[in-house]
Amino acid sequence: MSLPTYFKTGSPFQAVQIPEFRYLMTGRFLFILSLRMMSTLVGWWIYQLTNAPFAIGLIGLSEVIPALSLALYAGHVIDMSEKRKLLLTGVFMYICAAIALLVLSSAFTGAHLTQHHITICIYAVIFCTGIFRAFAGPSFNVLLALIVPRHVLQNAITWNQGAWLTASVMGHAIGGFCIALFGNNGTLWCISLGMLAAFAVLFHIKKKPALILKSEKKTWESVKEGLRFVFRTKDLLGAISLDMFAVFFGGAVAMVPVFARDILKIGPEGFGILNGASDAGAICSVLLLTFFPMKQKQGRRLIIAVSGFGICIIIFAFSKWFLLSFFALMLSGILDGISVVIRGTIMQLKTPDEMKGRVLSVNSMFVNSSNELGQFESGLMAKIMGVVPSVIFGGCMTFLVAAATWFKAPELRKLEY
Repeated sequence: MSLPTYFKTGSPFQAVQIPEFRYLMTGRFLFILSLRMMSTLVGWWIYQLTNAPFAIGLIGLSEVIPALSLALYAGHVIDMSEKRKLLLTGVFMYICAAIALLVLSSAFTGAHLTQHHITICIYAVIFCTGIFRAFAGPSFNVLLALIVPRHVLQNAITWNQGAWLTASVMGHAIGGFCIALFGNNGTLWCISLGMLAAFAVLFHIKKKPALILKSEKKTWESVKEGLRFVFRTKDLLGAISLDMFAVFFGGAVAMVPVFARDILKIGPEGFGILNGASDAGAICSVLLLTFFPMKQKQGRRLIIAVSGFGICIIIFAFSKWFLLSFFALMLSGILDGISVVIRGTIMQLKTPDEMKGRVLSVNSMFVNSSNELGQFESGLMAKIMGVVPSVIFGGCMTFLVAAATWFKAPELRKLEY
């Protein structure tokens, strides 16, 4: 019996030839596109209702608190559950959240509730999405490892990351366009339909039963086992810690509005271009890695990429010229894309299938939540030190963390896959 094409070819389209992977990647693309549209809308909407920039910052905090609190328990549940059903449940709950926001944006609600009450209700919905995120986010990556053969994982992770980044960039842009064209209510109709489309595509994935019986492990013992695995696997721990600190300290993008208006003086059009520079760079690196995957010294290249990311942030902080600032952020995105692909591959290859839910949840707890916490750190340090010194500080800390990892984590430095 002949093997499927993707078992025999080394082409950059290996993973895409697997039907279930195409369903997963397409469904995730539609889902992330809709989520980014939602985050764009909610930020705009909250500012409309409150006229307070601080109120926008509370959106991320509202989501990250439940996501962070439930991350370890969610990992246990994912490992003990049928993966497809859990993912579909999470996407369905996001659809319910979009519909709740749709109702809040209606003329009927506007006539019966004050702006203050509508704002509180929006925060409540976002808090609920933080709960859903704790379960749905890691489920996508666990399914990826169960669908794709081990030797195709690196190619699949690169494609998956490219789809995620493209959806993220497009979601922000389309969200702004829809707000201008259809208003808040019309945009939420588009978001709801996008999530329904994602649900329909993901429904084609076959069932993926739990690899561990629920009766085999108690919840707390299961959670501790996942944590022990991460802390004992030094190269995995090093990759997670490195990325976490890079995101936490290197959050210069949070300060882009200030640089665009007050330092570079490039106006809203320039701000839009500058804001997309990092994502554009990340997409370039993912496309490059799809066709020219790294064959050796991946651990060494991960540390170099993160240290280069820190240097780019320092250059951005000092820059007084738009083009230099743009290319510094774009190069930071390229290096960040490289580090994300390497870290994702390390995590998938090093983690047994029966523990992927718990390990990926630990990763989401440390890395994904550091995006929101990094924004808070950027704002706090900018208030204490000033905007430019705070970004320089963040870039220097990122570089120092990478340098310390080079000497303190030889397992990660020497890692190859």
